[in-house]
Amino acid sequence: MQRTLLSALIALACAAPLDFSYAAASPALATTQLPRDTRPLHYDLSLTPDAQHLSFTGKVDIDFEVLAPAGAITLQAADLDIASATLRTPDGKTLDAAIKLDAAEQTVRLQFPRKLAKGTYRLAMAYSGKIGTQPSGMFAVDYETAEGKKRALYTQFENADARRVMPSWDEPAYKATFTVSATIPSGEMAVSNMPAEQTTEIGGGKSLVRFQRTPKMSTYLLFFALGDFERVSTMADGTDVGIITKKGSTAHAGFALDAAKSVLREYNDYFGIRYPLPKLDNIAAPGSSQYFEAMENWGAILTFEYSLLVDPAFTTQASQERSFQTNAHEVAHQWFGNLVTMGWWDDLWLNEGFASWLDGRTTDRLHPDWNYRLGSIAKRDLAMGQDALSTTHPVVAHIARVQDASQAFDNISYEKGKALVDMLEAYVGETAWRDGVRAYMRKHSYGNTRSDDLWAAVESVTHKPIKAIAHDFTLQPGVPMITAGEPVCAAGRTTVELTQGEFSKDAPNKQPLRWRVPVLVQVLGQKEGQRVVVENGKAKVTMPGCGPVVVNAGQAGYFRTAYSDGNFAALAGQFSQLNTIDQLGLLSDSWAMGLAGQRPLSNFLGLSRMVPADADPQVWGKVVASLAGINGLLDGEPERQANFARYALSQLKPLMARVGWEAKAGEAPTVATLRNDLINTLSYLNDPETIAEARRRFAAQASDPSAVPAPLRKTILSSVAYHADSATWEQLHTMAQSEKSTVVRDYLYRMLGMAKDAGLARRALELALSSEPGATNSAPIMSAVAGRHPDMAFDFASANLEQVRKLVDADATAIFLPRLAGGSHDASILGKLDTLAQTHIPEGSRMTLNATIAQVKNTIRMRKERMPAVDTWLAKHAS
Repeated sequence: MQRTLLSALIALACAAPLDFSYAAASPALATTQLPRDTRPLHYDLSLTPDAQHLSFTGKVDIDFEVLAPAGAITLQAADLDIASATLRTPDGKTLDAAIKLDAAEQTVRLQFPRKLAKGTYRLAMAYSGKIGTQPSGMFAVDYETAEGKKRALYTQFENADARRVMPSWDEPAYKATFTVSATIPSGEMAVSNMPAEQTTEIGGGKSLVRFQRTPKMSTYLLFFALGDFERVSTMADGTDVGIITKKGSTAHAGFALDAAKSVLREYNDYFGIRYPLPKLDNIAAPGSSQYFEAMENWGAILTFEYSLLVDPAFTTQASQERSFQTNAHEVAHQWFGNLVTMGWWDDLWLNEGFASWLDGRTTDRLHPDWNYRLGSIAKRDLAMGQDALSTTHPVVAHIARVQDASQAFDNISYEKGKALVDMLEAYVGETAWRDGVRAYMRKHSYGNTRSDDLWAAVESVTHKPIKAIAHDFTLQPGVPMITAGEPVCAAGRTTVELTQGEFSKDAPNKQPLRWRVPVLVQVLGQKEGQRVVVENGKAKVTMPGCGPVVVNAGQAGYFRTAYSDGNFAALAGQFSQLNTIDQLGLLSDSWAMGLAGQRPLSNFLGLSRMVPADADPQVWGKVVASLAGINGLLDGEPERQANFARYALSQLKPLMARVGWEAKAGEAPTVATLRNDLINTLSYLNDPETIAEARRRFAAQASDPSAVPAPLRKTILSSVAYHADSATWEQLHTMAQSEKSTVVRDYLYRMLGMAKDAGLARRALELALSSEPGATNSAPIMSAVAGRHPDMAFDFASANLEQVRKLVDADATAIFLPRLAGGSHDASILGKLDTLAQTHIPEGSRMTLNATIAQVKNTIRMRKERMPAVDTWLAKHAS
């Protein structure tokens, strides 16, 4: 959830150190970009938004403490016009402040006529500000209804955009309580973190609503929304749980409401601390962001409706799972992030990695038929894909400037963080891990922490070297690679030697880092395995039974596994005997190492032919995705690509024949997801039968609604859009213009950017810069074009940079533009990225750009060095 620009460097500690609540556990001072001589206690905030004119006025009274004598105080403020600032001293006197705004550093300095002694003061400020059209600060979203266009207001404050709505100590360690009130149009609904305490009609068609006081929390978790809303609710463990939608959409909120209720109960039990607020709302907002789907504001989660609401006419199995998992993720934050908050953005993973782990755990527990545990392998692969490039970063990486924190919301913080919790929980055991987490929560509630506070809590319960292992995986980057020697069986027992190296995609000869790696090794067919920690690069394991050895059994470890030729062949030959999750692990490791050149890619291609017809749909899903990946690496080489596509179709069309276009009674939910994946991939592989069937169903839907069943609607539309000619593109465009459902309308506009035809893709880019799609749809259209035409999308956005900046809710140059280029395999893009860096991106803010450069170089290398092996393999094995 990338947010603000702030150019100041870290402020040096001055005067007395700020007494952060976690200081006893973590003696080092938290990073701050403010002087350390003051801290807030309570904010009394009053807002009067003017939605029509995209502006607001505000008043805030702040109780704060002066910790060391000071003649001035500094707060953060951005794009605010501050009219007055008056201080009430402890002895009841009033002092007017001289106001000095610094737009570059996003601060306001208040100079007083005399020095302030230690004590508690009250600061009153009056100001005005702007309402934007992108999710940053307070923003407006326009949407169509049967009665015409309407506008709703929402706030988005993470990382540091509360300062756009009120002058504040806008950093996570400066926790305080808040009382929010607002003057609003009568008849509209205002929402904040706490329930409304009082609503009073004040005349002129206006009402004054005042909300209850919040618990102590960070500014980035504050929330306000206003609009023509309605709410459905239920009670769960004494908490009023609600879903708030634009009027007319509550019929699609039932699934999300049931999910929130069940998830809240699950977390009350897991944490051993009940959710502390009287209500928990999830607000479904039209529109989108390029960087986030939902935000965990305490008691008032904001989720874009495409990720929350379940419309029976436009819902796939995958989108239903997405709704549940997003819900579970944000509710997890109510504890990990809100009740206990990282002290600074260095430890962002404490919020995001842990919430990602909990949403997966909870999805698996409450919906076991989704078999979500298998999906965690794909997410771990996302993290390893980034982590195996030289431009990666540690899980805990120092963030010097708050705008750089925006780039840390990535697969390292989320998915590597999640994978590390998986590994550590498996190492110490579920109960011990939970007890450690409970101890951590009890000790640090309403405070701030660093990662070491979590390790200390878990270590105190488990008495295992958690901190040492965790430091290896969080304070240094990269992916360990465990190489297993040939197993040796003697007297009914198998011994295997393990060697630790490093898995790298772009520096295969580098000196490997060292990790202490927890590993579970198991002889195939045995009920239990042997746990060992690989230290100093080596370990030897002896286990009962004879047979091929599975390393990382259960796939809880964060590392790649390289097998000896003999052991790999044995596992491949008995592939159907592997546990399903280990089938996925073997496929994933052989795929990743094949592309990196650390093992022959033929290992994966041969292994994929060993997958039995009745394998789990998610195992087949890995095969489908990988074959599509190879096809993508052959873009621009039509003859080679067509040759490979013929092979891929020979493998996938029999599977599609078994799965079919129509759902079967009693089929597993994972089959529905595989059906969509297959149709998408077969269409991408230019299978004429699949393309024709999608077009037939699309054309028939006007007279036969059953031709496009809801679970396939997105997939059929995507296939039609991808292969669209000009007439079809215009038909989709007309559908988007006339569609009243905001979710469907937004999807249709994005699909216009999916066209394979370069001329139609160009038209989509031009459309993206117009006002027609809506302010939050423009960037997603450009991103859709980049999926097929990355160079075109990057060049277009670069040429129209000033317009693009207005359509992106974070820094367009440092984050959005580089990501558009990520799918390129044209070396010329590297020079363009370098020019972008030199002209627009400060050296300290190039994390995303450098990662994109490494990704493009790696794609070019794979095309040159790996694809010839595919040609050779096809010549031998393709029928």
